[in-house]
Amino acid sequence: MIKKNRLIFILSLVLITGFLTTSLASFFVSRASLRSQIAYHELPLTSDNIYSEIQRDLLRPIFISSTMANDTFLRDWVIGGEADPESITRYLRAIKDKYNTFTAFFVSDLSRIYYHADGILKTVKESEERDRWYFRVRSMTSENEINIDPDMANKDSMTIFINFKVRDYLDNFIGATGVGLRVGAVKNLIERYQNNYNRDIFFIDQKGNITLTGSKPSYNCKHLKEIPGISSIADKILSNREGYYTYKRNGQMIHLTSRFIPEFDWILVVEQTEELAVKKIFKTLMTNLGICAVITLVVLLLINLTFSSYQKRLEEMATIDKLTGILNRQAFDLVMDEIIKDIHRKEYVLSVILFDIDFFKEINDEFGHLAGDAVIQNIVEIARSRLRESDVLCRWGGEEFLILLKECSLENAFSLAEGIRKEVGKSPTLYKGKKIPAAISLGVCRYRPSEDKDAMLSRVDNLLYVAKQNGRNRTEKEVPLKILGEKI
Repeated sequence: MIKKNRLIFILSLVLITGFLTTSLASFFVSRASLRSQIAYHELPLTSDNIYSEIQRDLLRPIFISSTMANDTFLRDWVIGGEADPESITRYLRAIKDKYNTFTAFFVSDLSRIYYHADGILKTVKESEERDRWYFRVRSMTSENEINIDPDMANKDSMTIFINFKVRDYLDNFIGATGVGLRVGAVKNLIERYQNNYNRDIFFIDQKGNITLTGSKPSYNCKHLKEIPGISSIADKILSNREGYYTYKRNGQMIHLTSRFIPEFDWILVVEQTEELAVKKIFKTLMTNLGICAVITLVVLLLINLTFSSYQKRLEEMATIDKLTGILNRQAFDLVMDEIIKDIHRKEYVLSVILFDIDFFKEINDEFGHLAGDAVIQNIVEIARSRLRESDVLCRWGGEEFLILLKECSLENAFSLAEGIRKEVGKSPTLYKGKKIPAAISLGVCRYRPSEDKDAMLSRVDNLLYVAKQNGRNRTEKEVPLKILGEKI
């Protein structure tokens, strides 16, 4: 009885210690996972959504400005000597009213008169600072641009202008036209995202000046370096077109992502605190610790069953092939799923090689299965020696092997496959004083982001089959197929 009680005491102590360790570890792992989720999913997604909505909102005014630049009325009116200025005013007013734009304008290159929906505004001059936009448009190589400037016709309200070149029928430049949108549309977008996702969102120019925030900004600051906690990383934010950063403010961990918005020549900044989420995780930790004693009693009764089940689970989760020391097929599924997610985030090329040993059954029959194992080990070492650390090699079947090559083009993958094949051909396996020659057949293809992994495996398996049908000891690669959004 004493020994039993002692055993129960020891097991209880071990279990309580284990629960404490596990709960604390779970807390820290969950917090790390939370930070990873914020860094790689939530903040980039918010940034992408805002950028997508900005681009979507700009498509319609770009179309309007393009239509104006190619309007025969506008061309004929300019070519005809700009007679009856009221007619161009009516035209611009109609554009503004029909499409609900903030402003509509035309600047003639001949007279340099700035026409807008309410009449003649002024004559643009190259010497005036606020007229330089016109001469920039006049000399640019592209046909249009987007910029943000104060609108003189509307009390210098900050306006998003879409400027288009106007050309006559002989393709000569005769002026610039376009429409303007209220910056407030972007401001409303910022405010909606701040309310929905509890994040601080604002724009800065490339000098660090805060140019645009929601109607109720979190900071009464005019420059990035004035925001608490950011001053130490402000230069990094300004010098990189895209980045992710963490810092502390008032004892709280803050996550920040930034990206350059070329249409505005501004930098979009998204901040998020982890305070609320960490509080939930901490509450879960305390709950786990509170029920630790109850769970310990239950676990003691089921310790043998739990141990057996756990042992079985560990065996099922084993991911290393014992013979070769490389990943097995089960591990491939886990690795491939993660790589596919990574590809969708970073958009890089993934090439795949599937190969097996030619006439492996004959090798086993002639030299024995242990010799066959030695051949497998030799070929694996040859393949491994030619791979990068980022490449993934796994045993797919008995004598079949799969290689995943991240950021590797189809041609480079084919060259690598050929290198492995040739090296295998000239490197027989030494086993008990005998040289056992071997050859391999290979299939090479490229993963297509639009397909699932089973479709990719089917394609590369077919290529390996073609290599076998064409005489073995050869490499077959797929014919490159140009898919929308993919790199060849």
